[in-house]
Order: sequence, then structure tokens, then C-alpha cells
Amino acid sequence: MALDEEKGARKGVWKSGRGKGRVTPKGRQLDEGAWDQVRALLGDRPRRRDLLIEHLHLIQDEYGHLSAAHLRALAEEMRLSMAEVYEVATFYAHFDVVKEGETPPPALTIRVCDSLSCELAGAQALKAALEGGLDPSEVRVLRAPCMGRCDTAPVCELGHNHIDHATPAKVKAAIAAQDIHAHIPDYEGLETYRKTGGYETLVTLREKGDWQAVQETVLGSGLRGLGGAGFPSGRKWGFVRANPGPRYLAVNGDEGEPGTFKDRYYLERVPHLFLEGMLIAAWAVEAETCFIYMRDEYPAVLEILRREIKALEDAGLVDKGFVDLRRGAGAYICGEESAMIESIEGKRGLPRHRPPFVAQVGIFDRPTLVHNVETLLWVARICREGPEVLNTTEKNGRRGLRSYSVSGRVANPGVHLLPAGSTIRDIIEAAGGMAEGHVFKAYQPGGPSSGLLPASIDDVPLDFDTLQPLGSFIGSAAVVVLSDQDRARDAALNMLRFFEDESCGQCTPCRVGCEKAVKLMQADRWDQPLLEELAQAMADASICGLGQAAPNPIRLTMKHFADEI
Repeated sequence: MALDEEKGARKGVWKSGRGKGRVTPKGRQLDEGAWDQVRALLGDRPRRRDLLIEHLHLIQDEYGHLSAAHLRALAEEMRLSMAEVYEVATFYAHFDVVKEGETPPPALTIRVCDSLSCELAGAQALKAALEGGLDPSEVRVLRAPCMGRCDTAPVCELGHNHIDHATPAKVKAAIAAQDIHAHIPDYEGLETYRKTGGYETLVTLREKGDWQAVQETVLGSGLRGLGGAGFPSGRKWGFVRANPGPRYLAVNGDEGEPGTFKDRYYLERVPHLFLEGMLIAAWAVEAETCFIYMRDEYPAVLEILRREIKALEDAGLVDKGFVDLRRGAGAYICGEESAMIESIEGKRGLPRHRPPFVAQVGIFDRPTLVHNVETLLWVARICREGPEVLNTTEKNGRRGLRSYSVSGRVANPGVHLLPAGSTIRDIIEAAGGMAEGHVFKAYQPGGPSSGLLPASIDDVPLDFDTLQPLGSFIGSAAVVVLSDQDRARDAALNMLRFFEDESCGQCTPCRVGCEKAVKLMQADRWDQPLLEELAQAMADASICGLGQAAPNPIRLTMKHFADEI
């Protein structure tokens, strides 16, 4: 009886304790007005967890920032915790999170690229001039990593309008004209592409094709992944097919390696050649959905793809929703395939531990085929023209063709399609030789991850497997040429600052290693033993390729340009 009374007393106290409980849950309270605005923006779009980044873009585009009230409302609408929404929003560089009491950014943002090619072309002077000549209350000037327009350096982005060969005068004229939207270049649309036989190969394969025969054709061409890893492209298909469905295809369009712009070059000209290659690969692995992950720095490409995907749907070549275009939000790390998959799922772009590999456990934990944009463009050509389109070209013992993104101190920067056996001398010659008044000194063969090589190493083909003995690699074939007017140590520091900014922060060797490397490299004389020790730790212990390759500029500068450090 006494026990029952005690229980009753406890219950009674809990039930009648006025003022003891909370009227509202902990944390930020839901603002009904902000909730209405979020619901209006989302409309009838699905509230799926994987669409979180897409929905954040809607709010950022509409209001110019992400307020705490809108983030709380989005969390409520999507049935997510505030922590999940906040950690994703703050991970990506193109989202501006504004807390209570903070001043939102100005309506207009100018991003000035300061990666190596733009740095050589005077990006720092441009940024300083813009900061000194514009009202900071009306225009925000930010430094930004590579925008994939290295051939027109220096470059800045005014809203979504890229200004090539940028000058303060050009920028001010664009501001006065409110020219802040992407300019869509002329490109080959669906109707024109089909007039020359476009999609006939795809239709034929869907009707009576043998995926294994197509795989053998692709393998016979010698095509390897052109995003940087160089894995034999057709072989991936068999790995993915070996796992039970549903299966997915993901296109890695996050072309963020500084110096690289080949994918943008092709997508702004022949998007359907890429799209047909993608649909052939999707057919080969019986993919349920094709996800195209395209970097946010390519607004014109995003608009082209939106238009042409709809054109494919209207023409009955794909079912509505079969191609799912996803927009990145400013994170170089999402070029790593597992980080890209995390981003497609609406999460922070943190690379996964492997194994398991994405061919087994990819998007939504299902088998996923991942290809680069240019790789799929070649798939379409190989299926239409035969493997000879690649394997009959031979130079210096290497077979195939490579799209080299060439920038820096050359006369004609741009994308140059050359034999895979081309040396740096061949590439400079194709780019019109050195710029006037410049003498060849050094080059970056495949983005900052590949480091710097001296002009004296000029007889090695820039292809897969040829540069590894030199401590470098071809990567995405992003060639940046330096001259006698540049310092290798400054170029190496530019590369490490990029890695410091873009490290996802997941693993200590990369996160702390890049930061410490930048500090050590700013000294008048480098502490070479300490830098080598740091480089070894980063290469051995980092989770993904960013931290593993980040020491390359340090090591190669110490090896080949010791007189500068």
C-alpha cells in the first residue's frame, strides 16, 4: 500500500507540476512565416532526404542566403533534425548561412578565381582593385577556387555570369548593366544531333544489343577513365553487372581540379554526344536512374543539360525522371567518387572508407557505375565509329587520344585533342608556343595533385603510367605551363593553399597536414626534413586521394627547384 501511494505521489507531482516543464522543444523555434515561404518554394517537389542540397539551393537562390529561420523551417518540412540540415548547409562553400542577429551578405557576390592559371594572370591585383573600388555594403568580393575557365584567365563570376579576361572596368560595366546571369553558348541541340545519326546506336542497342559485346568493343579501344584514375572503362560494367539490382549510374561532372576545363568545353558544344554515351552505359548495366552531378561553377552547362534532358524526355528517348541532374554546391572533394555519392544522397561530401567499392555499395547502398563526362563522350564515339577511333592513333609507343586542358604561359590556351603519347613540348607547340616574352621553365602535368616538373623533363609522354616513375601522374590532363618569370615555390604554395581550403576535414593527416604545410612553405627557407616527414605522414595515412596527393607539389619542388627554397 505504501509503495502504491509513493508511485501515486510521484505521478501526481509530475502531472500537476505547473511551470516545471517546457512549453516548447529545445532549440530554434519554428517560424510560421518562414515555413510558409519554404513550402511555397518547394511546391510539389518531393521532400526526400537526398534532395536536401537541391532544396537548399532553392532558398539560397531566392533570398541570397540561408537564414536560421529558413533552415529550421526546411528541417521541419523535410522531417530532418536541425543538426543534419545545418551540417550540410555549412559544408558547402556556395551556401551562406546567416544566424540570428547576423547581417546577410550583400545582394551581389563577385567570386575571383585565384587558382594557379588565374594567379599567373594577375588574380590578386584584380581582387584588390575590386575590393578597393566597390562599395562592400552592396557588393561582396570573395576569392574562389578554380572555375574551369583557365584558358581565359583571370576569371571572376558576377552572380552567375562569368567574366573572362576580367578587368575592373569589365566588372563595373557588368554591374551597371545588371549582367549577372549565365550566358548560354551556341551548342548542338537534339534535332541537329539526330540529323547526323545521333541516338541511332542507342536505339539499336536497346532493341537487339549485347552488352558484353559492347563492353569488349570499349575495352578493345583502350579507353580508360578520364576523370583522373585511368581505370579501364569497359571493365567497370562487368563489376557492376555482377551485383544484383537495382543499379545506378552516376556521372562525375565535378571538374574541380585546378587547370581542368575539358568537360565544360565539350558540354558547351556537344552535350548530346555525352548524353548518348551515358545512356549506352546505363543500358549496359541496366541502371534504374542516371544521376548527373554537375559542379555549381558551371551554370551555363547546368542550363544546357536541363533543356536537353527535357528534350530527350519529350522525344521519348528516356522516361521522365530517368536522368536526375544534381547541382553541386562548391566542394572540390566531391570530385572523389564516394564523396560525390554522399553529396547525391544529400549529405556532406565526405569520402567513404573502401572497401566496399561503389560498384558494390554506391548510391543508396546499391551497385553504382561511375564515369567521367569525357569518358562517356568517347563511349558514344566508340560505339558509333568502332574502337579504331582511339586505338589506331599511336605516338611514342602510346595508343589513343587525350584532351589536354592547357593554360598558363602559352600563346593559345584551350583544350587540345592530341595523341596520348604527346610530350610537354608537343603540347606547348599545339598551344601556339610560349606566350611572347616567356621562356619555358616548368609545368604541371595533371592538376596540382601532380605537382611540378622542370622543363628539362620534356621527352616523357603525358599519359597514364608514364609519369609515376617521376613521382607525378597525368590525372585529368590539366597542363599549366610556367615560365622564367614565375617561381616554382610560389606555384607550389598556391597548390597547397588550395588543398588546405578544400580538405573535407574528415581525417587529421590531410586536414592538419595541409595547414601545417602552408605555414612551413611560407618561410624564406623551407625546413625540408620536416616537410618530407609531414608529406610521408599525409601520403600514408590520408583517407582519400586529396591528402595522399597533396604532398606531390612539395616533394617535386624540393627535388627539382631546390635553389628557390
